[in-house]
Amino acid sequence: MDRNRLFWASRRGMLELDLVLQPFLENVYETLAPEDQQRYIKLLDEQDQDLFSWFLRREDPQDEDLKRIVQIIRDNTGLQE
Repeated sequence: MDRNRLFWASRRGMLELDLVLQPFLENVYETLAPEDQQRYIKLLDEQDQDLFSWFLRREDPQDEDLKRIVQIIRDNTGLQE
């Protein structure tokens, strides 16, 4: 997925998600391994409410790929415990 499409796919219906995903895309995405970049793209297909719950640590994704990218996002966007 090209950078412009990633930018628009990272814009969500919730401001809280935009405040997490946009800085992550701008500051971290390019430094990820190709496998983790693919995990991020996969993550963008998920529902906003699930993303919100995962980022706030209310629950973790069942899918191991999603769990990994959610943890990377948490670690790189000020969402640490």
